[in-house]
Amino acid sequence: MPTSTKLSVRDVVTVRLPAASAYLSVLRTATAGLAARLDFTLDEIEDLRIAVDEACAMLLAQALPGTDLACEFELTGDAMRISVSVLTVDGEVPSRDTFAWTVLSSLAGAVDAQAGTDDRVTVTLQKRRGSAGAS
Repeated sequence: MPTSTKLSVRDVVTVRLPAASAYLSVLRTATAGLAARLDFTLDEIEDLRIAVDEACAMLLAQALPGTDLACEFELTGDAMRISVSVLTVDGEVPSRDTFAWTVLSSLAGAVDAQAGTDDRVTVTLQKRRGSAGAS
């Protein structure tokens, strides 16, 4: 008798737009729509919208002029992982000792940042549905 294995559904959505604050409303809207698809509460959706906005603000401050901001949303069951990245002038990751980083951590749960060899800096947020800030 064959056994069945439960497969995990994983959707990935990537948005690329000019690295300018005028376009952040597009990412806030995408964040809200995708979080709603995973049945996040209204409060959780708003937390994610604010967190994405804050992560982008951190990165835009050091973005290389004329570059694009890339945002990848990974949806898996009851969680969303959001990675925002941009080519920067110096490849420095945002400081974890700032108020902005504290806000990100409280809104999204798990937060990380890393720099690539090409000076691309990525901020990654992860939130689980019903986690009240923790991943």
